[in-house]
Amino acid sequence: MQLDILTLLVMTAVNLLMVSAALPVIMGPRISVAARCAQLSLLAQSIAWWAVIAAGHGYELVMMTLAVGFTCISQWLMLRALGGWLGHRPGERWLRALVVLAPLGYLIGGSFNGVFRSGWGNACVALAMLIVARGTLMPLRQSTRPWRWLLFGCMLVMAGLVVARGVMGTFFSESYLSFQTPQAVNLAMAAGANLSLVLVTVAILVAWREEAEGKLRTMAMTDGLTGLFNRRGWTDRAEAMFANAQRYQQPLTMIMLDLDHFKRINDTHGHEVGDQALKLFARLLRETRRTGDLVGRLGGEEFCIVLSNTHKSASTGFDQRLRGRLREVAHKELGFTMDFSAGVAVLKDGDATLAGLLARADLALYQAKNSGRGRMVMSEGGLGATVI
Repeated sequence: MQLDILTLLVMTAVNLLMVSAALPVIMGPRISVAARCAQLSLLAQSIAWWAVIAAGHGYELVMMTLAVGFTCISQWLMLRALGGWLGHRPGERWLRALVVLAPLGYLIGGSFNGVFRSGWGNACVALAMLIVARGTLMPLRQSTRPWRWLLFGCMLVMAGLVVARGVMGTFFSESYLSFQTPQAVNLAMAAGANLSLVLVTVAILVAWREEAEGKLRTMAMTDGLTGLFNRRGWTDRAEAMFANAQRYQQPLTMIMLDLDHFKRINDTHGHEVGDQALKLFARLLRETRRTGDLVGRLGGEEFCIVLSNTHKSASTGFDQRLRGRLREVAHKELGFTMDFSAGVAVLKDGDATLAGLLARADLALYQAKNSGRGRMVMSEGGLGATVI
């Protein structure tokens, strides 16, 4: 069966256009920047192929300049999508430069020399594809599915076909300068573009689903009001910290905190101000903790922080810093001062479970509240000793 190059080109452009229209319907309006960039990448690629088709019917230099430009834009958008899904965008600076330099060099150089035009355009497009292929490697966020390898393979194969076309057009025959010449490499590139469209679309959909699943997991582990871990999310991570501290004989300190007279804040100022107070306290907890410390809202006005690799003496300094910041900032932002009670428990040799350590911290917190609030009590083997 003989393949018609123009038919293949039209099929590629139409398929890209249809997929570009279908993806927003499938994904819906509320999607991430990464998913939106992936949609726009396919749309830009569709425009590039329509420009290639139009080049065969007049204004070839202008149309092919547009084709080169939109192909580079498509690759830049795909790299931005990868950055959102995988955590980084290596080579983005180079790709942004290609978005400008590739069509500009093609337009200026192509006015004087068709061979230069072929070499420049194909080299820029191949380089853009290789940058995207590199962007799938060494992610900062690990992917649970192999969609990035699918995308890597597509980019690598298409870059190889682009290089082959550029080499043939530059060094062997000027007939390769036109996409619509039925040469083997042009046919292979058009067929490869159709196949890559299917595989890239699958990769995009899998990446989007993985992202959506990650968001659901985060929502299940996160307190909607404060943005801290909820009890479930906090417990999962605290269990790992507890096991690690036991395994390597490292110190671990747990502090339970409860905002004093929170019901009075709600009754006096309203629940909206009460929510603002909770968010303020959560923010100050994040700002006061160290990297590696774990903060969570366990329910209501009750919070908990695990200080990793920390002895009990450090809990006093943490309490004083947090208490001072809270009094100062609350008065400035809410118009009234706030304070809290705290209970501290330090990991001991006899602590077999996280629940036991949490129970000791909770008992110390109960003693702090019964002793007049606004203070910290440290658990000592089940007995409380007032620290502040």
